[in-house]
Amino acid sequence: MIEPPETTFTDSRRVRCEGATDTAPALGHPRVWLEIDETGYVDCGYCDRRFILRGSEAERGNREVMRGDLPAPADGSVA
Repeated sequence: MIEPPETTFTDSRRVRCEGATDTAPALGHPRVWLEIDETGYVDCGYCDRRFILRGSEAERGNREVMRGDLPAPADGSVA
């Protein structure tokens, strides 16, 4: 089973990412600044960490489908 990417909730639309853990920056992951748009979330292009804006529809779970949350195929096969 693949673990989902780390998710961080924030009060700011502008966030900094240095890797998927807070204890030590990931090797090869530069410090990047990301901007949360009207979707209410942004994913880091290096580590896939997701930043979700508190109070947004993304936090309330009103997004229809978020990356990684796709339903299983109707025929029961593994995609």
